[in-house]
Amino acid sequence: MTAWEPPDRPRSRLAYCCPEKMAEDREPPPLADAAQTDFREVEEGEDLFVSTVSTAEQLSPTSPEPASLPAEDISTNSNGPKQEILLDDDQEDLFAEATEEVSLDSPEREPILSDGPSPAITPVTPTVIITPRVDALFDRSLDEDEEAEENGDTFDMQITVSDPEKVGDGMNAYMAYKVTTKTSLNLFSRNEFSVKRRFSDFLGLHSKLASKYMHIGYIVPPAPEKSIVGMTKVKVGKEDLSSAEFVEKRRSALERYLMRTVNHPALVKDPDVIQFLENTELPRAVSTQALSGAGILRMVNKAADAVNKMTIKMNESDAWFEEKQQQFENLDIQLRKLHASVESLVCHRKELSVNTASFAKSAAMLGNSEDHTALSRALSQLAEVEEKIDQLHHEQAYADFYLFSELLGDYVRLITAVKGVFDQRMKTWSKWQDAQVMLQRKREAEAKLQYANKPDKLQQAKDEIKEWEAKVQQGERDFEQISKNIRREVERFEKQRVKDFKVVIIKYLESLVHTQQQLIKYWEAFLPEAKAIA
Repeated sequence: MTAWEPPDRPRSRLAYCCPEKMAEDREPPPLADAAQTDFREVEEGEDLFVSTVSTAEQLSPTSPEPASLPAEDISTNSNGPKQEILLDDDQEDLFAEATEEVSLDSPEREPILSDGPSPAITPVTPTVIITPRVDALFDRSLDEDEEAEENGDTFDMQITVSDPEKVGDGMNAYMAYKVTTKTSLNLFSRNEFSVKRRFSDFLGLHSKLASKYMHIGYIVPPAPEKSIVGMTKVKVGKEDLSSAEFVEKRRSALERYLMRTVNHPALVKDPDVIQFLENTELPRAVSTQALSGAGILRMVNKAADAVNKMTIKMNESDAWFEEKQQQFENLDIQLRKLHASVESLVCHRKELSVNTASFAKSAAMLGNSEDHTALSRALSQLAEVEEKIDQLHHEQAYADFYLFSELLGDYVRLITAVKGVFDQRMKTWSKWQDAQVMLQRKREAEAKLQYANKPDKLQQAKDEIKEWEAKVQQGERDFEQISKNIRREVERFEKQRVKDFKVVIIKYLESLVHTQQQLIKYWEAFLPEAKAIA
């Protein structure tokens, strides 16, 4: 199976070939609107999408719904009306093609995560508010972004999450994290900046990105999962090893989440991402609580989606999608099994560390009570070696968890996000099919009106048919576009997955080799003491 390749760069809007000879043979075809046709060559670096954004804003200035699929398959340069004329000596090559206006706002499309009623919370007033506009995100095609990223021209960001700090007391307390960004991208006003963010801010960012991008086939990295038990321990002020491990685990997960988000060529330019990383103050996310109205609504929506997934039977005509869906189902099962095994290994190493420390303590006590000088010294040396080995087991358990186990956990959640965009494609297909069924009903109704000779209602029926024909065409374009986006996203995901696993496996093996080398070094140093026992 050949890998999908991005389309070639668009040709200029007008190409002339031998105009003098053409004038002698025939007259050129009339243009649709000579006053509006732009015959100038597109200059390098010119923004080809400005007219598209303006047209979209004029068509739907107040629509709050997420943007519908961009019609990249229809026109690479613009979503608005254009004409492309190619003149050649061959009479059959003469054509004028016009494309339809594709609205970037679809009133039928519902956001995936809706904001429902939530407890009354006074939000923090932001100093700068950036109004999200999805339209501007498509000024540059994702193909060009990925090509530039492969050449190392776009991505230059490093984000660290550090300094977890408890703010407040009791059950109203929360953890605040310092998010530091270093970048040379022109998207940001400075090269290095830091902000304070709480966990709900990260969840709010993911909610916004998912509602804007999942329905058009983009894989949005999932945010870390909530842990009510772990956070409750932190809130009540229970200072123990498990609380410290929970905070460190969450800090590391948030850092990886942000890096995966800004690694996406489209998400890194999103106004909400820029606002999250740059603005000192941020409006508080009030719909992320598990027991809030929005949280309950999300659970209901998930249950409804599960039922719809079982009831909708899609006749898959593309073998690639069928193969990939089965591949991700199998990958999900195997990753979950491996993740459970590695977590068991982490627990085993922690228990081994505890037992080794207990053994070292017992050996030291036995050496102190031993009358034989050489034997007492050897037991004391053995206790010291076991203490060092205890530290090695603890460090290796740390590497098992933060290097290997967390990577597997992240990809289990990422596979769920990938399966989610496949579900969105199925929803888009179902919406297209529903529009076709409704169009057929409208045509049947029109036929009945003609047969019954009711001209007063015939015009209304024709208008409805025209409306549903437009919806069918839009549904077909949406389905083709989301299919194209998913192919591209899966290809990018596979490349990143192989790269991530390679880097982590190498680091993990290096940690294992280092641990074994240290063990050999400690035992070789102890061997002369054991042989010296007389």
